[in-house]
Amino acid sequence: MTSTAPEYRVLALSGSLRADSYNTALLRAARELAPSSMSIQFHSGLGDLPLYNEDLEKGPLPAAVHDLYQQILQSDALLIATPEHNASIPAALKNAIDWMSRMPDGAGMSGKPMVVAGASPGALGTARAQLALRQILAAVGADVLTKPEVMVFRAHEQFDATGTLTDPFTRTRLVDLLSELARRIKRGP
Repeated sequence: MTSTAPEYRVLALSGSLRADSYNTALLRAARELAPSSMSIQFHSGLGDLPLYNEDLEKGPLPAAVHDLYQQILQSDALLIATPEHNASIPAALKNAIDWMSRMPDGAGMSGKPMVVAGASPGALGTARAQLALRQILAAVGADVLTKPEVMVFRAHEQFDATGTLTDPFTRTRLVDLLSELARRIKRGP
């Protein structure tokens, strides 16, 4: 039997730099639950990006910036999982978006389908962070899908000790989110 390669390439970004991040675990669950038409690749270098500084644009791009830029260009869509830091998104995630918005054509972010999810131990999940992130992504021209929402609250109760997403409701919402993303990619611009 011949297996076919997935037709859609999705780049996954975790806004958390923490080794045992619930948001990175959420992205691993997404890769596990993705439709067969979709492959999810991880970018784990947000912490390697220098703080955005226009002066750094004058020479060769820093290697970490170039790497992220190339990965975004080669993807059909982005999946971003963000924690909530002080009612907004983490600085590392904002820094990455700032860098990519300065690349030619906004690093392909303009018009690129994107979905947002998030996990937090708090009672509100990542509602405020996702709202802030959607606003930022809209400002750079991303095509952000707004439904279904995946906000994992009380994340410490939704993942087991190995970082596996165990909550059936959240797993179903994640499947729905990825199915909607696949439909959006297939539909095209």
